[in-house]
Amino acid sequence: MSESPLAPGSRVAIAGASGLIGSALTRSLTSDGHEVIRLVRRPPGGKDEVRWDPENQRIDTARLEGCAAVVNLAGAGVASRYWTAAYKETIRRSRVLGTRTLADAVASLDSPPRVFVNGSAIGFYGDTGDRAVDEAAPAGDGFLSAVCVEWEGATAAAQAAGVRTVFARTGLVVSREGGAWGKLLPLFKAGLGGRLGSGGQYWSFVSLHDEVAAIRHLIDTESLSGPFNLTAPEPLTNREITEAMGRVLHRPTFFAVPGPLLTLALGEMSNEVLGSSRVLPTRLLESGFSFAFPTIEGALRGALR
Repeated sequence: MSESPLAPGSRVAIAGASGLIGSALTRSLTSDGHEVIRLVRRPPGGKDEVRWDPENQRIDTARLEGCAAVVNLAGAGVASRYWTAAYKETIRRSRVLGTRTLADAVASLDSPPRVFVNGSAIGFYGDTGDRAVDEAAPAGDGFLSAVCVEWEGATAAAQAAGVRTVFARTGLVVSREGGAWGKLLPLFKAGLGGRLGSGGQYWSFVSLHDEVAAIRHLIDTESLSGPFNLTAPEPLTNREITEAMGRVLHRPTFFAVPGPLLTLALGEMSNEVLGSSRVLPTRLLESGFSFAFPTIEGALRGALR
């Protein structure tokens, strides 16, 4: 599949530009000479910012004219708080309403972007156990699966307007800057790391470098649309990842957190830690994408650099 990279100086609008992935994507694009337009909820602080209010579905649509791509990575942190009923609704609304706001705006433009990349997650598939799944698999069960289905469905207006729409179903991002590994690495460096629960559950990971490279690949490749799993080619169990972290960091990994204790501490969110997600990036590989860090050891060393 041929790529048509962004022309020099292209404008790209990003919602969630201050997050882990959004910040890295912004750095990548600006280092290549592109102009990043950040969507912010406060009054804009400069010409590179556009105000939006996803909760009330408002946005300064005119400022999106001329953007080559719109990337939506916004949403309340899944692991930021205990999952009360109210916070679960915050997680859902932040994704669905934000996506709908952007999709409606994109559809209304006189000169729409050539692509709308909408964030999603491998939570779409639910708990897959030992079964490997790819983009051909249906949605699973559970709260995050339902959120992902509604999240992706909120792009309907952009798709109906003929804008190429891509769903970036992201796995666990390996980075010391944030996400799951931002919390795990300090513990393992201190020699306090270990498996979670039985350790037999699969974790589908991706390095931050490959996450950003994959999003740019999805932007640049004109023939790509629909769902793409942004995960390394070989998911590993939590036990295997724990052992790899011990090797890379030269630390013991004796500690283990029993499943019941995690359930007590995290409540319903413990299902996402103890559940198994064995997700393969079939469509991404078929599109010609090459991973710089396909193994967990490489991803960890890349993150630590």
